[in-house]
Parts: sequence; structure tokens; C-alpha cells
Amino acid sequence: MKTLVLTLALSAAVFAQPASRGYAIRNVKIHTLTGPAIERGTVVIRGGKIAGVGANVAAPAGAQVIDARGLEVYPGLIDSISSLGLTEISSIAATVDTSETGEFNPQLIAATAVHPASEHIPVARANGITHAVSAPGGGGGGRGGGGGSLIPGQASLIHLSGWTVEEMAIEPSIAMMLRWPAIQSRGFRGGFDPNLLGLRQRSFADSKREYDERVARIEDWLEAARHYAQAAEKGAKTKFERDLRLEALARVVKGQLAVVIQASDARDIKNAVEFAERHKLKMILAGGAEAWKVKDLLKQKNIPVILGPTQALPREEDDPYDRPFVTPGELSKAGVKIAIATFDSAYSRTLPYEAANAVGYGLPWEEAVKAVTLYPAQILGVSDRLGSIEEGKLANLIVTDGDPLRIQTQVKHLFIKGELTSTDNRHKQLYEKYRARP
Repeated sequence: MKTLVLTLALSAAVFAQPASRGYAIRNVKIHTLTGPAIERGTVVIRGGKIAGVGANVAAPAGAQVIDARGLEVYPGLIDSISSLGLTEISSIAATVDTSETGEFNPQLIAATAVHPASEHIPVARANGITHAVSAPGGGGGGRGGGGGSLIPGQASLIHLSGWTVEEMAIEPSIAMMLRWPAIQSRGFRGGFDPNLLGLRQRSFADSKREYDERVARIEDWLEAARHYAQAAEKGAKTKFERDLRLEALARVVKGQLAVVIQASDARDIKNAVEFAERHKLKMILAGGAEAWKVKDLLKQKNIPVILGPTQALPREEDDPYDRPFVTPGELSKAGVKIAIATFDSAYSRTLPYEAANAVGYGLPWEEAVKAVTLYPAQILGVSDRLGSIEEGKLANLIVTDGDPLRIQTQVKHLFIKGELTSTDNRHKQLYEKYRARP
């Protein structure tokens, strides 16, 4: 009995404790990304959100004050397509959970497979990435390849901090992933001869036939989802067997959930755009290695693009060496809204430098910063909560000693959900361990 009383008393004491009074970052250069920078201002954080921003904002009583004289504050960076939390060691299958068997798995949600204790998460976080889209299906737009699924499932927007997936989740279902079928009549890119490896060179007709069949299967699923949605709307009047896959796709065909279509070749991008328009889908293009060839079409149709890493080799052997570097600038100049992502887990930490490499090749610096902060939030439909420093938005912020896109810059303070979050990580621990060796 005494134990029960003591437990209840301790519980009451815990719940009676006053909530955190928040933080005040003072004397800091504020890059709001919605207006000119404030050279010396204050950002107030309370209840997990930004409670005040400006040059004449006072620190509330009881707030933890951080004197950031000589430092700068930016919105936290977002890796708008990654596999963070889904893969640990790519060569060990037991640590990779990016895809399931079968071509169509729209009912799967990435968040259910995210491993909060992944070592990649604090490494990415230490470089200023506070939230990310964890997407099923592997790469497809970056360094890695992907699985065989045409629709591998739903991507999740997560905070890069939390003991559980529930604590990390911002939007468990942010978009449906769709890997667009490609017409491939050769086995390898980059000059390899498949005949030397005993592989048959397929004819264009065979490849086109396979492509048409795969597109037709996608259309069949979308049509089935429409009928399913109509039956579901009738409710109790019509009895039908529940199908989780069609239930998930129904949100897509009804325009409630955006679809991220992964395509690289100009021909595939055109086909995907036509397909999305025909089926009235809210399309986001991902990968887009040859998006520069169809930039006018993308602008006309108002289709945003999530580009893969710039630190990559040209896609074709005849492409100029700087093709990955110049593509973001060309799309931006054409009026296409872009985001830059890593499509990876281990390399998510390089996100700032993927954007930085485009700055020297035509992408304005401010546009590069927005490509990893504000624009992804707008593309994904969460700009009311993330992407800029404004009152009422989630306090996912980084305080740095300079330009966050520069490799020399250090993240001095990092906030996720309004809480000061550690930047300690395995890379730092190993560095310090071996630096201190006798």
C-alpha cells in the first residue's frame, strides 16, 4: 500500500512540474527565408514552436537564453527523399528495410519500418538536417538503385529526433511513391557491352511491349481504386471486402495524397507527366536527371522536381562533366520549383553540399538554401509548419557559425520540436577516440 501511495505521489509531482519555459536565441543573424535577413535579432521558442522573431523581441521570463553573438540561425534542413531509418548497412540485408516483394504495395507506410536508433540519424542531424522524408523503394534518383516495386508504398516525413517512431512522426503518410517504368533495350549504361557478359540485347519492340504492360497494370490499379472509393462512399448500403491496397490508392485518385513519380530520362518524364494529367494526379517528379530537357513542360504543368545529388557522374557518357551541377540552376531559371535530396541514408549528411555544388553553376545561393528548407516544405504541403522562421511554425532550427552550405561551417546549436538537441554522433565519437590515441 505504501508503495502505491509513493508511486502516485511521484506521478503527481511529475505532472505538476511546470512546462518548459522555452528558449530565447539572442543577438543572432536571422535568415527567415521569407524576407531580408535580420542582422541582430531574437528568436523565441515556446511549446515546441517559434513564438517570436524580430529585432525588438524580448526574451520571456524564465526562458533559457542563448547568446548567439556572431552566429546565424536558419530553418532546419530537410532531406526531401531519403532512406533514413530504413537502412543501416547496405551490404547486410537484415539491416535494410526499404522494400517488400511484389510490384504493388501502396498500403505500406515507411514510418512503420523506421528504426529510431539508426546511427545514420544523428550523423545527418549533426550537419543541420532536422527532418527528412523517409521513402520506401530504395534510391532511384541518387546513388543507389531501387527495388522492383512499381508502387513501393507511402513516404513518411519524420523529425530526426525521438525515442519512438510516434515521437518522430510529422506526417506518417506524406506522399505515395511510384517508380515509373523505363524503356530499356540495353543492359548497362556507360559503355558496357552486355553481350560480353552473355546478356542478350533486347529489341526496342520487346522493351516497349514490357513498358506498355507495366503502365497498363498501374492504370488498372488506379481504376480499381476509383471503383473502391465509390463503393466506400456508399457506406453501409453496399457490402464490399476491405482492401488496404485499394484504400491507400483511393487517396491518390481522389487527390488527397500527392504521388512522387521517380523518372530520369526525358522520354520517361514526358510520359509520366501525361499519365498524371490524364489520371488527375498531384504529381511531384523525383530524380529528374534529364528534367532540364523538358523544363518548359514542367513549368507549364506546374510540376515541382525533387532532384538527386549533384555530387554524381553525368548520366550519359556524352554528357558534359558538369551536367549534374548545372541542372538545378537551369530548372530554377525556367521557373520550376526544385528541392534537392540525397535519396540515401549514409550520405544524407552531405545534403548541404549537394545544394552548394549547384551554386557555382548558376543556382543563386538563396535558392540553394531554399532548395533544402522552404521549397521542400512547399512541395510536400507542410510549409504552414516548416521551412522558414516564422511565428507559429515548428521550431526546427539550426544555429551555425556561417553559411550552412559550406563544409567548414559548424552547427553550434540544433533545435527539433523546440528542444535543444544533441549533435553528438558516431563519426564525432570515433574522431575523438582516435585523435586522443597515445
